[in-house]
Amino acid sequence: MSMLLTLLRHAKAVSARGQQDDFDRELELAGRHDAERVAQRLCARGRIPDIMLTSPAARALETARVFVTVLGTPMLLEDERLYLASSETLLEVVRERGGDARHLMIVGHNPGMSEFADKLSANVALGSLPTASAYTLRFDIETWSQLDWRSGVMLEFDHPR
Repeated sequence: MSMLLTLLRHAKAVSARGQQDDFDRELELAGRHDAERVAQRLCARGRIPDIMLTSPAARALETARVFVTVLGTPMLLEDERLYLASSETLLEVVRERGGDARHLMIVGHNPGMSEFADKLSANVALGSLPTASAYTLRFDIETWSQLDWRSGVMLEFDHPR
């Protein structure tokens, strides 16, 4: 049985202003448009996740909400561990929270998302994921608890540019 995992790096955010906390940075208008474009292309290809897990940081949550709206994803769940998560933490979250989803989407931050993508892929090293990019891998596993390094095959990589 195969399962899909789409890793989505949040869209372009505004720079921190004054004493603003990094966690509270929202999307730039251009970032919002980039997220909408990538979401529309995923929708056109039928890449609609069953569950989306997101960092609760403003820029990730806003990106996730754009995708939920465009894709019609039935479930959006926040997980505080996804904020600036390492690849090891991302693996732990997917194993624990993937549930029965056949297609799971994670919305998070670099550098952890890029490292996670590279460690999961058996065949491709992407380097750094650009903002608002979506990287989908296929895994021949029965449950998310079986997810392991170098076990994914890249299906597609989509980005705004």
